[in-house]
Amino acid sequence: MSRTTTYTIATLLGTVAALPTGAQTIAITGGKVFPVSSAPIENGTVLIRDGRIVAVGANVTIPADARRIDASGKWVTPGLVHGYSGLGVHEIGLMPNTVDRRATGKDHVAASFPVWEGINPASVHIPPARNLGVTTVGVVPQGGLIAGQAAVIDLLPDRAVTDLLIKTPAAIAAQIGDAASAGASARGEQIARLRAILTDARSVLRREAADTRASGDLAASRRDLAALAPVLEGRIPLYVTAERATDIEAAVRLAQEFKLRLVVTGAAEGWQVAKTLASAGAIVLTGASNNSPISFAELGGRRENAGLLRAAGVTVGIIGEPGTVDPGTYNAGNIRYEAGMAVAAGMTWDDALRAVTLSPAEALGVADRVGSLAPGRQANVVVWTGDPFEFASRAETILIRGEQIKSRSRRDDLMHRYKTLPPNYRSTP
Repeated sequence: MSRTTTYTIATLLGTVAALPTGAQTIAITGGKVFPVSSAPIENGTVLIRDGRIVAVGANVTIPADARRIDASGKWVTPGLVHGYSGLGVHEIGLMPNTVDRRATGKDHVAASFPVWEGINPASVHIPPARNLGVTTVGVVPQGGLIAGQAAVIDLLPDRAVTDLLIKTPAAIAAQIGDAASAGASARGEQIARLRAILTDARSVLRREAADTRASGDLAASRRDLAALAPVLEGRIPLYVTAERATDIEAAVRLAQEFKLRLVVTGAAEGWQVAKTLASAGAIVLTGASNNSPISFAELGGRRENAGLLRAAGVTVGIIGEPGTVDPGTYNAGNIRYEAGMAVAAGMTWDDALRAVTLSPAEALGVADRVGSLAPGRQANVVVWTGDPFEFASRAETILIRGEQIKSRSRRDDLMHRYKTLPPNYRSTP
């Protein structure tokens, strides 16, 4: 059972989720262990106590009272981390009352929108992702010029939202390029508005001239400007969805001007400006299958994008395509297949594993909690029947915060329902 913590709206920001309180020791033994933050370990052991990893290695002393999980012949990795997801806030696209990822905002700016307030822990899309090895996700709002505040959650079953949260806010999401959504007719206008908003937010943070101006003279509401303080102070990153190379360069210039931590999502043409991204220290969250452009901003997209970015020194996380809801929600678990495609397109296997574990955790500011197998980290661990990037491999054992998760998804129910057809079933000629 998880410890239940009482939160108020004021204290919810910056929350760190509680770990299980039961005194339990688990030893995962005999597998090929991939810590990600260090070299792989043959015939390794991962020792877990009270929801945290306490030792990883080939010669770990196992307490007599430890519950053993035999991973002989199997692969052991951290739980996968999806850095850009709509899990819990997007159920059915055609039913607006099931979509809590987009805020109205004033003039397409909703920086103060806390997406986690609308998370549904009982979402039918969570179990399939978890069963495919995803244990942690960044829930990121969409829409408008500035969409709102992101959160990081663990995909534990049967919990209240407050028990799932790892970090809030984890980032603020914005975009460059989609004129209709951003409420601006040209890219130059979008960039100018973002610059004006960040300038006024900095003034409000410093209690400068903006304090004496009427609210109507500010580039956004005081509430939204105040919400940008953690970004301006470098405590959380600014997520900017940008596909075209010139849009990515504009995002880099803004980040450098205001000394922001930048995470670029989408980045279909990122490979064209890989050196710029690397020198700026930006993190990129991109897909490995988005080489068929869905807009003119993605004409230069290619499957080698993730590998080329990484080869240039960019920290890369693998996700689906941020411009669409499907990869981050309905098929969030497919990031392991995206990682496999990235390897097929030239990315190294080790870099691909990092791209679905530690790199997105770094983007979200939770690498000290998840994304690697190291002492002190949460025990988010997956035992695979084989290479996790192979279609035939399964996530055989899944632990989140040291709790072994066994749950059926709606997909499992449908598969079992139609696996055996009734005797009178006749196919149509």
